[in-house]
Amino acid sequence: MNQPVQNRYDFVFFFDVKDGNPNGDPDSGNLPRVDPETGHGLVTDVCLKRKVRNFVQLANPSTNKDSGLHYDIFIKEKAILNNLIAEAHNDESAKGKEKGDKTDAAKQVMCKKYFDVRTFGAVMSTGENAGQVRGPVQLTFARSVDQVVPLEHSITRMAVATEAEAEKQQGDNRTMGRKFTIPYALYRCHGFISAPLANQTGFNGEDLNLFWNALANMFEHDRSAARGMMSSQKLYVFKHKDKLGNAPAHKLFDLIDIRRKDGSEGPARSFKDYTVTVGTPPEGVEIIEKL
Repeated sequence: MNQPVQNRYDFVFFFDVKDGNPNGDPDSGNLPRVDPETGHGLVTDVCLKRKVRNFVQLANPSTNKDSGLHYDIFIKEKAILNNLIAEAHNDESAKGKEKGDKTDAAKQVMCKKYFDVRTFGAVMSTGENAGQVRGPVQLTFARSVDQVVPLEHSITRMAVATEAEAEKQQGDNRTMGRKFTIPYALYRCHGFISAPLANQTGFNGEDLNLFWNALANMFEHDRSAARGMMSSQKLYVFKHKDKLGNAPAHKLFDLIDIRRKDGSEGPARSFKDYTVTVGTPPEGVEIIEKL
C-alpha cells in the first residue's frame, strides 16, 4: 500500500442532479453549463477536483508514517500559494542545495505534503520555483447522457439588506431574485490514472483508495440549496495488468453502455430510468465496480 501505484487505471464515473445546478457558468450569469451545439449539460473537471479536495480535507487522514506522506490540500480556499511554496523551500531537505537541486527538493516536499499535488499535479513556479508536477490522476469534463433543460425560477426573500431599501419599499421588505436548476440530469465522466506518473509523485495505494472514497462520498458533504440533490451513482474501474496499460482507454469506455430503459416514457427523472450494460474487457484488463 505504501509503494506508488503499479497499475494503470481508467474509470467511468456516473453522477446525477435533481432540481439543482451542478456547475454554474460565471460567463452566463451562473446558468448550468451546457454544450450549445448539442444541448447536453457539462460539469468541468475543475469542479469535480474541487469536491475531491474538499472531501479529503473533511476526511483528514492521519499522516502515513511509513511513507512520510501527508494529506494537506494545496489548492484550498484562501490559500496563498507562493507562501506554501516558500515553506517547501525552507524545508530541511531543501536547505543549502544548489538552485536546480533545491527546486527538485522543494517539488518532492510539495508532493509528500499535499494530497492534491501528488494526485492532480500543480504548477509551482509562480514564486520560489518548485517546478511543475504532472499528476497521475486526470478527469474529463462530465457530460450529461441526455439533453438538459435549464429552468429559471423567481425567488423572494422577505428581508432587505439596508434601511434605504426598506424605506423605498415602505416596509414591505421584499427582495426578488433568480435561481437556475436542471430538473434531472445524469452525467458521465471519464478518468485516467498513470502508474509512471504515480511513481514520480509518490501517489500510492492508500491515496488511490482515498480517491475512490472521495468520488463515492463527495456529494454527501457538498449539499447546498443551489445544487439540489446530487448523488454518485456508479463507478466502473478498469485495472490494467501492465503499468503502461493493456488496451486503449477509449475502447474500454465503449464497453460501458447506458441508455433509457425499454418502455420508459417522458423525460428521465431518476437513475432508475436507465440501464447500464458492461461488456467483456480484453485480456489483461479487469473491471471493478466500486459503486
